[in-house]
Amino acid sequence: MIGAIAVFVVAYILMLTFAKYRPYIALGGALIFIVTGMLSFSNIFGAIDFNVLLMIAGTMGIVALFIESKMPELLADLIMEKVPNVMWAAVAMSLFAGVISAFVDNVATVLMVAPVALEICKKLKTNPVPFIIAIAVSSNLQGAATLVGDTTAIMLGSALDMSFMDFFWYKGRPSIFFAVELGAVLSALILAWLFRKEKSPIPKVGERTVVTDYVPSYLLLGAIILLILASFIPNKPSITNGLICCALLVVGLIYNFLKNKTLSSVISPLKEIDFETIGLLIGLFLMIGGISEQGVIKAVANLLAKAGGGNIFFLYTVIVWASVGISAFIDNIPYVATMMPVIAGLATALNVDPTVLYFGLLSGATLGGNCTPVGASANITGIAILRREGYTVKNSDFFKIGIPFTLAAIVPAYIYLWIMYGI
Repeated sequence: MIGAIAVFVVAYILMLTFAKYRPYIALGGALIFIVTGMLSFSNIFGAIDFNVLLMIAGTMGIVALFIESKMPELLADLIMEKVPNVMWAAVAMSLFAGVISAFVDNVATVLMVAPVALEICKKLKTNPVPFIIAIAVSSNLQGAATLVGDTTAIMLGSALDMSFMDFFWYKGRPSIFFAVELGAVLSALILAWLFRKEKSPIPKVGERTVVTDYVPSYLLLGAIILLILASFIPNKPSITNGLICCALLVVGLIYNFLKNKTLSSVISPLKEIDFETIGLLIGLFLMIGGISEQGVIKAVANLLAKAGGGNIFFLYTVIVWASVGISAFIDNIPYVATMMPVIAGLATALNVDPTVLYFGLLSGATLGGNCTPVGASANITGIAILRREGYTVKNSDFFKIGIPFTLAAIVPAYIYLWIMYGI
């Protein structure tokens, strides 16, 4: 266990220190886990979340067609007509991403919204780095708002046998959706404060951009609708969302080929798939699988549970804030999966309603990923998009948005959930 922790910690320190080499560091760390036997060969494929990888690949290809159609430029024109300055453009884009992310996976949301933000920044001649970071952290926040917002929300719904509407009203009280939205309002104010110096007026657009092809937009809209509908299918394959995105990409490529009659019309969108990001995620999934196999995550979960003792409020507090800290560095899915049975056992032993503990786990684990550049797949994806545009994201760039955003979102949710379900 000590060896697994050492490799994991060193790899994360190196990834934070040498941002340009993150994919190679992550894959190198994963290789160490495999070669040393800390991650057994039989668990390699099980540790990798192929659903996320397929979603990224499929959506990136569709987004390439979407950008080529000039729809992001038109959406940028429409948004610029409605906001007075750069500050409100940034806030509007983050809120827009949050609304979509309440119903669609966070990574897919970033891939869909980022091109619009990039077009706005190009038109305004401003740095897109804080815009994309704001979009990524907003997407992570809203993942806990509904049953279909994120994998961890689906896991919670399954554990408590919650329906879609239970996320809005549960046991006769306003549910976790309102805790998330309360945090969203305060975090939007934080973003407004962080962008307070960006008061440059939005120039008049003049003539709006003309969209050359609406089919890629229909494909993206279709992806959103199908991802929402798929969330209601019981016992579906774990890679359903990824297959949806890839299938729509294939449709888009076939359409593009029939329209242009050139092989480049198929190859060009495929070149836009960021294989460095996919490599980084594979490395992270394998390292997390390794520390999970070595019992690190389970040991941490048990330590948290013991720290709470028999005091429910103290236990709730420990779960929320420890989940924030742990999820800043590891994927929240294996952590939440490990903690759920621990919480169930605690509730049985203490003879208490586990609702507040479950909600605290979900809110803390979902928002913790916003603290670091590698804390969530949406963050990694956003940074990858910026890298492809020629921008380097420093750790300080991310921390100055991610940390205050996280605090603004988690503090009101922490108080709200205790008042509603703890007292």
